[in-house]
Amino acid sequence: MSLFSKIVECSFKSGFRLYKLRNKQRISVSAASKLLSNMMLGYRGMGLSMGSMICGWDKQGPGLYYVDDNGTRLSGRMFSTGCGNSYAYGVVDSGYREDMTVEEAYELGRRGIAHATHRDAYSGGVVNLYHMQEDGWIKVCKEDVSELIHKYKKGMF
Repeated sequence: MSLFSKIVECSFKSGFRLYKLRNKQRISVSAASKLLSNMMLGYRGMGLSMGSMICGWDKQGPGLYYVDDNGTRLSGRMFSTGCGNSYAYGVVDSGYREDMTVEEAYELGRRGIAHATHRDAYSGGVVNLYHMQEDGWIKVCKEDVSELIHKYKKGMF
């Protein structure tokens, strides 16, 4: 992680604390994404490269936002960021259904991340999958990409 990204992270967390002090409540997911978007607008055109997902659960329910280095801020139900995101989208778009069970969604996410990571030499080679719930997040898995890819390729034939 670069020094700049550490500075942005500290500024971002300070904004959370300041919001809580001023408003006597935690910042909403929407406001957190807006805070990051506004910070990125201040660095627009300076050669930064960032795509981030902000997710959480607040009084409005679950929230998921995409924010990039240009300050673009999008609300949605599904995003992918990073070098391999087009691979992840290909897998997820072909397997997503509205009526999926939680376990099916985990497997689809695992498969999408594994295929994206497999194509990206700098990603670390591990799928870390988390599930955001109303009372916090849970870690679903931490799995080796090469083992998952081998498993998926076996099931293809």
